[in-house]
Amino acid sequence: MLSRFHLPVRILLALVLFVLPARAADRDSVTWMEAAFPPFFIQSGPGAGLGYGDVVSAILRERLTGYDHQQITTNITRHFYKFRQGEKVCSVGLYRTPEREAFMHFSIPSFLTLPAVLIVRKDRHAEFGGRASVRLAAVLAQQRWTIGLARDRSYGPATDRILQQHAGDRHLLTSSGQELSRNLFRMLMLDRLDGLIGLPEENLYQAEQLGIRDQLMTLTIEENQQGYEGWLSSVGCSKNEWGRRIIAEIDRILVTERATERYRRAYERWLDPNSIRVYRRVYREVFLPGGPAAPRPAGVTTAGAGKKELDRAAKRPL
Repeated sequence: MLSRFHLPVRILLALVLFVLPARAADRDSVTWMEAAFPPFFIQSGPGAGLGYGDVVSAILRERLTGYDHQQITTNITRHFYKFRQGEKVCSVGLYRTPEREAFMHFSIPSFLTLPAVLIVRKDRHAEFGGRASVRLAAVLAQQRWTIGLARDRSYGPATDRILQQHAGDRHLLTSSGQELSRNLFRMLMLDRLDGLIGLPEENLYQAEQLGIRDQLMTLTIEENQQGYEGWLSSVGCSKNEWGRRIIAEIDRILVTERATERYRRAYERWLDPNSIRVYRRVYREVFLPGGPAAPRPAGVTTAGAGKKELDRAAKRPL
């Protein structure tokens, strides 16, 4: 009697084996490129996977159900090589610049973060004027100090414009490679650098990891205090038809997810309590509506009272 079912079972198995590969072939893929800039991404240690880039990347992977996802950690130079080659790659939290738009599609803003700052040793603070802020253009024009930064990394439009004016200057030391952020801090403490440029939460994290928090000062870069363009970054994907499609999907996800507590707290958990209160206001009034494209009242050139409060909260030693 069992022989009566042999043929149908064999046919059914053949159909299953035929259909499954076809369906698998229909699934697209995306590789998420990460960089070793904790607490943006944290690859190891007690906080592994809890960086604000880790959390947002996980949200996107969860929601992009039609894709097979891979993750790689590589330096910024390698990121942009893959973008230029048109590979199926994306990165979260990239500044949108005219140069990058030539080979990348960008989402609506995916992050609201504090703008880049200058980090110096506390015992050398007086050399930089002894104030809570500096004009980066004036610091670089003097050519007295060696300032460290990451090769091929954007620090926001205002800071980038100044750095471009000093491209090739021997007093600007650009570095690349894994553990770049930590290595720059070590160079600062060994007097191989006089200062370094980075994001405040990144610098705070590294200072705590290296046990040097009480030895450093964070100086606000005054050129970053006009508007919010240095606060906003986006998801970037290769500039081709695949990239256009996935960015359209990412935009739809961001519109809903950015309003959730999980999304907001991804970055907020790295701020001090005084900054969180004002950060939430800026998040609600600037980030959720879509960023700096929203019109400002005529004659207003600063980012408003909320930003001034957050700046004051940030003007403190690490």
